[in-house]
Amino acid sequence: MSRARFAPFVAALTLGAVALVGCGESSSGGSEADSGPLAQVKVEGSDPAKEPTVTIAPKPLKLTGQTKRVVTEGEGEAADKSDMVSIKAQIVNGTDGKVVTSTWKEGQTLGIDLTDQQMLPLFTSQLPGSKPGSRLLIGAPTSEVYGPQGNTNLGLKAEDPILFVVDVVKVATPLKEAEGAAVAPKPGLPTVKMNPGKAATITMPKTTAPTTLVNQPLVTGKGDKVAKGQTIKVAYTGALWRDGKVFDSNATGYPTAIGVGAVVPGWDKAIVGQTVGSRLLLVVPPADGYGAQGQGEIKGTDTMVFVVDILGAV
Repeated sequence: MSRARFAPFVAALTLGAVALVGCGESSSGGSEADSGPLAQVKVEGSDPAKEPTVTIAPKPLKLTGQTKRVVTEGEGEAADKSDMVSIKAQIVNGTDGKVVTSTWKEGQTLGIDLTDQQMLPLFTSQLPGSKPGSRLLIGAPTSEVYGPQGNTNLGLKAEDPILFVVDVVKVATPLKEAEGAAVAPKPGLPTVKMNPGKAATITMPKTTAPTTLVNQPLVTGKGDKVAKGQTIKVAYTGALWRDGKVFDSNATGYPTAIGVGAVVPGWDKAIVGQTVGSRLLLVVPPADGYGAQGQGEIKGTDTMVFVVDILGAV
């Protein structure tokens, strides 16, 4: 259900078509600033609402592998490798000390599913163990993060050291399935039978498909409401109204941004404002799906039906 996405910082942290080397080990997990590979890097600023200032002296910074320093230790439960985290982050070129991009400049936080294989291994390997409120300084050679070609979009050469200043805003453990109060669906809609660990069974009625978006809660979750721009994790099954054929499913959890055009419009419209733990039955006409052009086996005239479990949001 994905579409092309979306903001510069997200693109900087996802694999895309970049071939990466395997993630390495952090050479320093401590908070001491006067030793280790990052000793010549100073991070100033204590207000999390304001972008930190990074000073490198002397320049250029020299890094031979991945390294991490805890600038500020947070409080609360640390992130597990299967959790979701919300962060603010800044990318700095360690050769000249210039800021390449940051979420502060874009006025956003970034949600990350630490199991997402599309995220940079540097992030999914270094963020577990971090607590909410932590500020981390993570460094590596650009070649180790983006491969031998560097990252021309960010103006980073392969030989440049790269620094990430990361503020951990929130840590959340996603659910395994929908949890909450059951809701009786309106008559005349497709029926759903859940199959744990597998695609749901969706049975279509022998009627004409609705021409407008239908958003029918089957379970109302007790978690926080999903906000536009968050990263959500969902388990879902998608089937075609015309023949009931399942064309896509993910029973373990699929991460995506929501409300920003990263998915079909029907998902953006229906999921924003729903609560974590909810299960939704969505009937998505072409206008709120892939439009008249369709996609793959989905024709331009096809109405899609989804059952979606909202497992987490950050």
